[in-house]
Amino acid sequence: MMTDRLTRCIFQALDQFKIELPSWGFADTGTRFGKFFQAAAASTVEEKFHDAGLVHRLTGCCPTVAVHVLWDFAPAPGSDPRKVARLAKKHGVKIGAVNPNVFQDQDYKLGSFCSPSAKARKMAMDHTLDCIEIGRATGSKILSMWLADGTNYPGQDSIVRRKRDLQKAFKKIHDRMPAGMTMLIEYKPFEPAFYHTDIADWGMSAAFCRHAGRSAKVLVDTGHHLPGCNIEHIVAFLLDEGLLGGFHFNDRKYADDDLTLGSIDPYAIFRIFDQIAQYQFDRGKLPGIAYMVDQSHNLKPKLEAMIQTVMTAQDLFAKAQLVDRKKLARAQARGDIVTAENLLKDAYHTDVRDLLAEWRMSRDCPPDPLRELRSSGVVAKLARERTAARKARGEVQAASYA
Repeated sequence: MMTDRLTRCIFQALDQFKIELPSWGFADTGTRFGKFFQAAAASTVEEKFHDAGLVHRLTGCCPTVAVHVLWDFAPAPGSDPRKVARLAKKHGVKIGAVNPNVFQDQDYKLGSFCSPSAKARKMAMDHTLDCIEIGRATGSKILSMWLADGTNYPGQDSIVRRKRDLQKAFKKIHDRMPAGMTMLIEYKPFEPAFYHTDIADWGMSAAFCRHAGRSAKVLVDTGHHLPGCNIEHIVAFLLDEGLLGGFHFNDRKYADDDLTLGSIDPYAIFRIFDQIAQYQFDRGKLPGIAYMVDQSHNLKPKLEAMIQTVMTAQDLFAKAQLVDRKKLARAQARGDIVTAENLLKDAYHTDVRDLLAEWRMSRDCPPDPLRELRSSGVVAKLARERTAARKARGEVQAASYA
């Protein structure tokens, strides 16, 4: 039975649980084989912020939007990032993490900071330093670094040379950041490189962070792991080392599938939140973690998929708060494995939907954000309006999903 005291504690935890939305998650996306269009997908920066603001109003926990430079900002010179920040504010959200794009240009064919080409390395550095200035102008506190750097064949390049060049680059970037900004370094075992990736796992990311400086932290994308990897072990380890900076939320069956959170293995996400809740219990304070969504909604409607992920994250986060930490410690101390495991399972199997509905209503949000969105007809309305706007701009889109 849930006591009033426990309910208050969970409400306080939910108040502090903020999830950042990705601007690109509202736009048309696809796979390497093709793009699947949706009539209601956002195709302008303002439309992205509109959709993010709508998700925030419905869920009450998504006040910031991660932006991608080149996708969300006009090319310099002449562009004013503050205009983008004002556009976000117009729709009730703020700019969150700034993501440089050092993978899309043809010059990055052999890598960015790790490329054998001095031109490509300089291009990547200049762009990233520009991104720091964009972050400064928009009030962003996070510079989020994901690289596609790697090689496809043995002997293609010097692995050590690439490591050292990247190490120097991260140090330079770190030292150019303003006070209060954090650099998050993401890792990925493979794709698009298939022989070696220059930041292949959390240990390499942690090493680069330590070389860069105190304002560099590891970013854990829940899809960027090989099958069978114990992600909550990585989370616990990085928390204890003071190196966990943030998450990219998604789910996967095989590798980086970028599916909606909890759609494949919700218990795995619960176990991650359990380690975070354990850290808070042990230390008496919340860890400074940036929670962000990074998914590819190719088939699900964009707004529905985003709200589904946010609701799932809140559900699993709330369940992790239910674990009786004192009982768990006693069971662990006496080697009572069954009791210890069942304390986690009992929390996971607890239905917290009514509790979350109560929290949302107390924060002036609908009790069921997804039901509210679907009954409002807003997605169909956006589909009509955006299709007409694209036609007016002369854009062709073979939309097949509303």
